[in-house]
Amino acid sequence: MSRVFTMSVASVYVHYVAKVERKGRTRADVDEVTRWLTGFDQAELDAHLAGGTTFADFFAQARLHPNAEMITGVICGIRVEEIEDPLMQKIRYLDKLVDEVARGKDMSKVLRH
Repeated sequence: MSRVFTMSVASVYVHYVAKVERKGRTRADVDEVTRWLTGFDQAELDAHLAGGTTFADFFAQARLHPNAEMITGVICGIRVEEIEDPLMQKIRYLDKLVDEVARGKDMSKVLRH
């Protein structure tokens, strides 16, 4: 099992927020893409962050967006659509969305409506 599965979402979330803020985006943008991917509302997301939920538990409780499979491209040198482990793929989906926000991509394109 990958070490990231047992890490708390909050421990990585702070890095997501720092990354997008360096590029002129906001925590609200990170929250929006996270809510879109997971199906959590803001209160649920905040509870997971405050409660130290692990990535494994976070995605076990998520209601993954039906368009999540449209998330493609390379993150950390790996094509997200080719990741075989379902949990790792979901984590990398979130990484990819945050990366796109940080790169200034329009939210309507990031959210793949």
